[in-house]
Amino acid sequence: MRRLAHYCQALRRIVHGIPDAKSGVKSVSTLTAHHSFPALFVRGGTSNGLIIQRRHLPPQEQWHTVLPAAMGSPDSYGRQLNGMGGGISSTSKICVLAPSTRPDADIDFTFVQVGIKDGVLDLAGNCGNMSSAVGPVAWDEGLVADRASKVQDAGETAGYREALVRVFNTNTSKIVHSRFRVNGDPPAYCHEGDYEMDGVPGTQSRITLSFLNPAGAKTGKALPTGNAVDLLTLPDGSQIKASLVDVSNPGVFVRIDDLGIENPNTATFTPQAVESDSTLKTRLEAIRQAGAARMGLDPKTESVPKIVLLFPESGSADIDIRCLALSMGQAHKAVPLTLALCLGAAANMPGTLAAQVRGMKLKSGGSGSVVIGHPSGTVEIGATIEDGQIVSADLLRTARVLMKGEVFY
Repeated sequence: MRRLAHYCQALRRIVHGIPDAKSGVKSVSTLTAHHSFPALFVRGGTSNGLIIQRRHLPPQEQWHTVLPAAMGSPDSYGRQLNGMGGGISSTSKICVLAPSTRPDADIDFTFVQVGIKDGVLDLAGNCGNMSSAVGPVAWDEGLVADRASKVQDAGETAGYREALVRVFNTNTSKIVHSRFRVNGDPPAYCHEGDYEMDGVPGTQSRITLSFLNPAGAKTGKALPTGNAVDLLTLPDGSQIKASLVDVSNPGVFVRIDDLGIENPNTATFTPQAVESDSTLKTRLEAIRQAGAARMGLDPKTESVPKIVLLFPESGSADIDIRCLALSMGQAHKAVPLTLALCLGAAANMPGTLAAQVRGMKLKSGGSGSVVIGHPSGTVEIGATIEDGQIVSADLLRTARVLMKGEVFY
């Protein structure tokens, strides 16, 4: 019995890291200790994932040795049960942050999409949803310098203060301005508020994201081929019209009725319906790859471009255009935010399929606000346009830190 009690005490020291009474040394295994890194588990918009400081990771060329395992990939079952991922593209995301040395940015942000089944790290594009969490987390984690100069009143009617964090996204080499509510002394991010976002329960404080000069994020041009509409030839010899647009992230936009689907509507043409139709998914992937090749991108890179299907009717007077998007081969239950930005811009470009469906023409100046319908609700994209050029694309999101600690891999 005494031996059993001694064994239990030793086990308790190992599990809880209690120092040995004689040596004062913790009994935690060094193997366990060095297979972890500090991180936050955060929801950004309709996505969630890990946010990690770059200084806590090995050099970028070695990220493949730690990040897939932390997320639970590769997983042939597609569930990521052995890590922090959630088994779908919108919950298999990582943000890596570091202070920026650029004069126009406070933070450098690298987005990583982790392949669920294969564990491949995809750094080809940005994630707009997770971008909403970057500014608040960087602020609270002390990564932003000269914070006092970056806080101002949100306005007389608002009754609260806002902070501005300038983010440089390394994936697209674009600047994003993030404005969010702060309170206290010293000021800290406050997620409480009355803003309601479709796809997320409850209300929280709004985060305003402004994507500056978002055109040509990967190809250098808003219309990579120079055409508002291209005719894509697929491996089976069939052809389909598509608008290939690169704003914030590249997108391949096609009309649902051009796919031969009769009377598509939101009641029958849902993400679940798309997921259950393997023939349709195979055709959509062929269209995506054909669009990628025409844009000068790698067709085998799943994250960019993404394909977006446009409904012939919005179904509501309050919605300008309705879509269903695919991300990493899966039908999205809302809409990838950078694709919403791209669609909002496309709807303001004369001649594109999005503009044809919307039935509007590009304004020569001011704001080209577009309300986009998606499977979980709507999102409004504001575009500031000057002399036919998109100066910024703006939208509102919410974000919240869910956990903070060590991630083991």
